[in-house]
Amino acid sequence: MTASDCQAAIPRRDLLLQMKRLRALEETIAERYPEGRMRCPVHLSTGQEGVSAAVGLVLRPTDLAVSGHRAHTHYLAKGGSMPRMLAEIYGKGTGCSRGKGGSMHLIDESVGFKGSTAIVGGTVPVGTGLGLSIKNRGTDQVACVFLGDAVVEEGVFFESVNFAVLHRLPVLYVCENNLFSVYSPLSVRQPPGRAIHEMVAGLGIRTAHGDGNDPEFVYTTCRGMVDGIRAGHGPAFVEFATYRWREHCGPHFDNHIGYREEAEYLAWKERDPLTTYERRLLTNNVVTDDEVTAMNEAVATEVHEAFAFAEASPFPAPETASDDVFSRGAAS
Repeated sequence: MTASDCQAAIPRRDLLLQMKRLRALEETIAERYPEGRMRCPVHLSTGQEGVSAAVGLVLRPTDLAVSGHRAHTHYLAKGGSMPRMLAEIYGKGTGCSRGKGGSMHLIDESVGFKGSTAIVGGTVPVGTGLGLSIKNRGTDQVACVFLGDAVVEEGVFFESVNFAVLHRLPVLYVCENNLFSVYSPLSVRQPPGRAIHEMVAGLGIRTAHGDGNDPEFVYTTCRGMVDGIRAGHGPAFVEFATYRWREHCGPHFDNHIGYREEAEYLAWKERDPLTTYERRLLTNNVVTDDEVTAMNEAVATEVHEAFAFAEASPFPAPETASDDVFSRGAAS
């Protein structure tokens, strides 16, 4: 598919609607988290929705994906259930991980979301292994690995990418570079002048990079990479610049604690992927004010119903505590 074909095929309304869904859910989680009924820590992605929404629309339902601790939007964009994800955060038995995983350990094989983990880089070899299984089965699926900028500082990242390149595995590595690992900026983790995508390109993998706040750019970039992967060209790595608005872990803002400046946050907020994209579509007559209003109303209803489902769901029965839990049997 050519670049012009990708441009013509951009699902602009779907991109806008998906970003609205992701933003509304994350912001409602932040609003309601102090109620004390969500049973786990949460890592929110407010401000980063452009990447998740676009990648999710590029991937097919049969493709596979894994993520890290900031996984809500990746799971939902892959087709995950909003009610079941919220039920998981509430620790309920109807959760996508049956109430045992919480926010950082989401899994839903029915939509090809094969899991997330709190261990930085922990799902990179898993996603690479999924690529190997796809190659061995001879299907045209793609394995997508969502990761943050800190993951490229883990040894397992280099081992996994090297293995994927060596065996020409159908893996797309999606790096959301939001500039920070918890409270540490890139400047204290990487030498001056180093660009992540350039460093990774040294492993022999196809790479691309650009503005993660432009969902159409993310879509066309990933669409081209995924088409190449399906054509047998091997793995690809994409790096998108983005920014999380809220604290590393939790529902609040943390600009006052000193690791980043308020001015930096405000500058990134001006580039909000959702509001700027909505304005672009309205200006270009892709959507109307009435259509935007209808989207907002539909999203509000969906989020409200998802929370109602989570609140009303039962906690897991005590006798299910050991179900689906690996244990090594006693040696004979």
